[in-house]
Amino acid sequence: MLQDITTPTLREARPRVLETSRLSLRRPVLADASAIARLADDRRIAENTRRLPHPYSDVDAARFVRALEQTGETAFLIEHLDAPIGVVGINRPKPGRAELGYWLGVAYWGRGFGTEAARAAIDDFFEDSGETVLLGHARVSNPASRNILEKCGFQWTGVELHRFEVIGSSAPVDAFRLTRGVWASLKAWASTGRR
Repeated sequence: MLQDITTPTLREARPRVLETSRLSLRRPVLADASAIARLADDRRIAENTRRLPHPYSDVDAARFVRALEQTGETAFLIEHLDAPIGVVGINRPKPGRAELGYWLGVAYWGRGFGTEAARAAIDDFFEDSGETVLLGHARVSNPASRNILEKCGFQWTGVELHRFEVIGSSAPVDAFRLTRGVWASLKAWASTGRR
């Protein structure tokens, strides 16, 4: 007797890789856990991300990678010259509430990698989903993250309090949002060159 076995479509079977001029973004796998842990194990990173513990171990990284298989979260390992440098992704804590998140290893701060990776993830989000709004947050003590959001077209909406695991309490964050309309306008504007 033949069984009806469902197979993934070609698109689902292929690993998704996003390419930018300097970066490659792909879904992390368990083999990446040690590299992720080495990059993320810095208190300065944990203090600016809500969910990263410190210290950050190989076990934490493996738990993160495994959790991606069970949640609706989209995450990409950011690679530069074939070496991991950070993570960017879209978290969906509630239906209709998508949020951009990212972190880079400290050695890669201040070189434009955060903005480049965030733009790739944002483009992927709006091109592949029907959602109309993407949220972003930056701890008020982290102007570099705020700059990334603003360079990507996010608009400031106010200040909120969010809980940060590593400090064990809440801290103020600047809240931002990017609508599909603003994103599309920025993409169209960028593609029209000046003569």
